[in-house]
Amino acid sequence: MNKIDKQIPCLITIFGATGDLSHRKLFPSLFHLFQQDNLDSHVAIIGIGRRSLTNDEFRTQVKESIQAHVADTKHLDKFMLHVFYQPHDVNDEESYENLLELSLKLDHEFELEGNRMFYLAMAPQFFGTVTDFLKSSGLTETKGFKRLVIEKPFGSDLASAEELNEQIRRSFQEEEIYRIDHYLGKDMVQNIEVLRFSNAMFEPLWNNKYISNIQVTSSEVLGVEDRGGYYESSGALKDMVQNHMLQMVALLAMEPPISLESEDIRSEKVKVLKSLHLLKPEDVQRNFVRGQYDKGKIQGQEVKGYRDEDRVDENSKTPTFVSGKVMIDNFRWAGVPFYIRTGKRMKRKSIQVVVEYKEVPMNLYYERDKHLDSNLLVINIQPNEGVSFHLNGKKYVQGIETEPVQLSYSMSAHDKMNTVDAYENLLFDCLKGDATNFTHWEELKATWKFIDIIQEEWEHTEPEFPNYEAGSNGPLESDLLLSRDGFQWWDDIQ
Repeated sequence: MNKIDKQIPCLITIFGATGDLSHRKLFPSLFHLFQQDNLDSHVAIIGIGRRSLTNDEFRTQVKESIQAHVADTKHLDKFMLHVFYQPHDVNDEESYENLLELSLKLDHEFELEGNRMFYLAMAPQFFGTVTDFLKSSGLTETKGFKRLVIEKPFGSDLASAEELNEQIRRSFQEEEIYRIDHYLGKDMVQNIEVLRFSNAMFEPLWNNKYISNIQVTSSEVLGVEDRGGYYESSGALKDMVQNHMLQMVALLAMEPPISLESEDIRSEKVKVLKSLHLLKPEDVQRNFVRGQYDKGKIQGQEVKGYRDEDRVDENSKTPTFVSGKVMIDNFRWAGVPFYIRTGKRMKRKSIQVVVEYKEVPMNLYYERDKHLDSNLLVINIQPNEGVSFHLNGKKYVQGIETEPVQLSYSMSAHDKMNTVDAYENLLFDCLKGDATNFTHWEELKATWKFIDIIQEEWEHTEPEFPNYEAGSNGPLESDLLLSRDGFQWWDDIQ
């Protein structure tokens, strides 16, 4: 991560500061930014929570969290002098008046120039309430910038998302709203744009003339853990497909932007998402597969099925797996399927993109060797970051038999040590006012429009759950989804 030429003063207020996200991701990321001189003495952080803690008690908790997640804590004591705590009731007007008083005090003390970032690391049902009070209390009336950072989920369907957006827009303009999708903060996801647009060997071949299909997989070996209550109301379709998976499709399918400015990049992503072929209800069952994990073995250990998890209905119809065929109705991608797949309790943890190229029109070697492999571009995002090509080459024997050849780049151990966490990337971008890797309302609206059709159809049909064993690659129907088109999932390929 590059150092900012001139550090930007800012008051960062975190609602939900005593929660898991704040302690695992936000405070370690902010400390790392501070340690790299991307935050300096002109920064103050207010942690907001319901608990009655003193500054010292809160600082002790934050310090322990940072020590647990960051190896080098050389400047930790200096950083902690910039961290404050305020007990707060999000529904109480007086709490916001007290917050305004503390904000003005810290603004003067640390010379913050009125710049304010509000991070809502809390349940979405409070987003509208908090933003309304931020405005009515005067916290948004400042001579500097004001920015709102919010986590998913943003609504549960298009109608609820529109209602929430209208409420938030009473207090913040669209350009001041930063909707986090942490996948967009991952270095290898951001590298998709670099690979496409800075290499002459890719962009001329990045279309339906040369590519047969693109596969995007995000699989986890973990189950729902302690998130059963949340997951029951969400499921894989809303938790993963509506945001992370379709955002990756947009990055892979977008046209070259006219510049690297955030408005131009996001404009091209919006065009892709608006071009998603909307399914008819009767086509949902053919083009999308849902699944729910049963008991099984993960790394030799017996694990229970989803319906046996804590805070999960014993007759739950919530999908923990979704795969689907997404088509894009534009000139570049007409006829090319984008296959997406995401699930819990699967065979391995992986976030991966596989671009499969078409066969050459007249393959001179086909008659001699019936087993020529497809040419593949594989982008590994997690856990083994890197890029590889899968080509056909001559075997080192007499004759002209072929064999697969892999050309690969994988991140070195040194690079991995310096890999920036997705949240650190995104906090850094927000501080700079760079909204490139955040979700615009028009993107959100287009994805909900696509997802609502699938969700509504599934609500009217009874699933046969559970339908895949923990430790597998998902239900059989997911394989049939591709085999009907003459393709296969490229599992376990690196």
